[in-house]
Amino acid sequence: MKDFFRILKRFIPPYKRFLALNIFFNLLTAFLTLFSFALIIPILQMLFKINEASYVFMEWGSGSLKDVAVNNFYYYVQVVIDTWGQSAALAALGIALVVMTGLKVGAAYLSSYFLIPIRSGVVRDIRNMIYDKIVNLPIGFFTTERKGDVMARMSGDVTEVENSVMSSLDMMFKNPVMIIACLSMMIAVSWELTVFVLVLLPIAGYIMGKVGKSLKRVSLDGQIQWGVMLSTIEETLGGLRIIKAFNAEQKLKKRFHDENEVFFELSNKRNRRYDLAHPMSEFLGTATIAVVLWFGGTLILSGQSSITAASFIYYMVIFYSIINPAKDLSKAAYSIQKGVASMERIDVILNADNPIKNPVAPVALSNTKASISYKNVRFRYQNDWVIDNVSLDIEYGKTVALVGQSGSGKSTLADLLPRFYDVNEGCITIGGVDIRDVNIADLRGLMGNVNQEAILFNDSFYNNITFGVESATMEQVIDAAKVANAYDFIMASENGFETNIGDRGCKLSGGQRQRLSIARAILKNPPILILDEATSALDTESERLVQEALDRLMKNRTTIVIAHRLSTIKNADLICVMHEGKIVERGTHDELIALNHYYKRLVDMQTF
Repeated sequence: MKDFFRILKRFIPPYKRFLALNIFFNLLTAFLTLFSFALIIPILQMLFKINEASYVFMEWGSGSLKDVAVNNFYYYVQVVIDTWGQSAALAALGIALVVMTGLKVGAAYLSSYFLIPIRSGVVRDIRNMIYDKIVNLPIGFFTTERKGDVMARMSGDVTEVENSVMSSLDMMFKNPVMIIACLSMMIAVSWELTVFVLVLLPIAGYIMGKVGKSLKRVSLDGQIQWGVMLSTIEETLGGLRIIKAFNAEQKLKKRFHDENEVFFELSNKRNRRYDLAHPMSEFLGTATIAVVLWFGGTLILSGQSSITAASFIYYMVIFYSIINPAKDLSKAAYSIQKGVASMERIDVILNADNPIKNPVAPVALSNTKASISYKNVRFRYQNDWVIDNVSLDIEYGKTVALVGQSGSGKSTLADLLPRFYDVNEGCITIGGVDIRDVNIADLRGLMGNVNQEAILFNDSFYNNITFGVESATMEQVIDAAKVANAYDFIMASENGFETNIGDRGCKLSGGQRQRLSIARAILKNPPILILDEATSALDTESERLVQEALDRLMKNRTTIVIAHRLSTIKNADLICVMHEGKIVERGTHDELIALNHYYKRLVDMQTF
């Protein structure tokens, strides 16, 4: 239960007002429950002549509150019987019982009414926290985590927390109140019997706790396996074309079936132990009642107990009232173990460290048209240096092209500039200011990105082009689309700029997706452009048109171009050839051709 209260401590504080109202109405429900049951005693003792005593009205304050209240209650019942007869007294007690029951169920409803915003609110907050954390975490975090597993934590694990921990709040807040209230009344009626009960209950609680711990272990394994399955589903949907092209359907089916079989076994274990909670608690509760009935009956029959037969029946009614809350409490304890296991998986994301941090005292870039400088930069993902002691100065307004074989570090060098990753050694400066001293949002606001893989969203043309740009006018969007050679195919679509492009732009061709992402960068109009194979997905005609647009766009702004197709960067101000994380050649196209080494070899291979 420590884990449960730790979860509450983290997420309940914003809902203290609702929690206070819930607890108040739970207390009121327990109070009304006890005193509606109390009507049983006068019915037994006076109505059926079990108690022949005569009662006289006592002034309030003439004795203990309990004694005076009990005496006067019996006095008024006696007056009703003497005045109106036993039938009228029975009717009056019945009406009183109905009224108190109505008040009790009303209070119980209000306790649940004020608990609902807590349940829904906490789940909403957890989802928001996970999403915010996912968006804020660096790209490097997701190179070690499966996307499907992250999705499983945000969907399945959060749902499990909602279905187990949050749905158990009512039982965890209401049942303990009822149990404590009933135990207090039991102590007042007969402390001897209650001491005997308190010896039995911990034994049952210990048995339930042992089974609950094993449930948590199985639940954690089940959630991990669900993440594995969701990853397989995500990979299958993303790679369906390749799966079919290589006739790998049976291989993927077998892999998924095997994973699903493991999940099936774990689900059976978990659900069997979970379903054990109710019958076990009912059996233990019934056994406890039988023992208490034997012990209490023995005391009364021996004549050595202060408790009367009517009080003993009331005592047993109260004690029986504990059984259902205790069963619900044990069931909640089982359910909570599943939720705690899911919360541990969620915390892997929530507690993940983000090494890309904003500076405590950010420095403003007074000159956004300053030069960029890489100074002795070294970077690695794990063990090997991907960027090894690179120094590079880029004057404002110049175009620098990065070329080289795949894996030489071109894209990584460009990714270090917007701080998708932080350098391990050395520094990168803009106008002499280390980019780690600049607010991240301000830094990235200077840059526009067009990647090799066009990353689009399941939305309209208009919203994809204006993504990240506030208050863009329709005229500006149209101009950007025209410059990117995207206007014609957009207007040819069903609803023009309001046409939905599908998941990741699946309704578009590869060239259309790339031109749309170029239009997005054009609209942002940043002082620094990063073009990572921006024209690689275009056909010859589109490439020519887009390249002309990019040439016009790159004027008077700093551009870093990553290219395999060397024909697109012949006019760059500086071409840097990268090999195994180092810049091995740099110069203009003609200068590098004259060197007759790395760059010349790349050109010859493409010419061939």
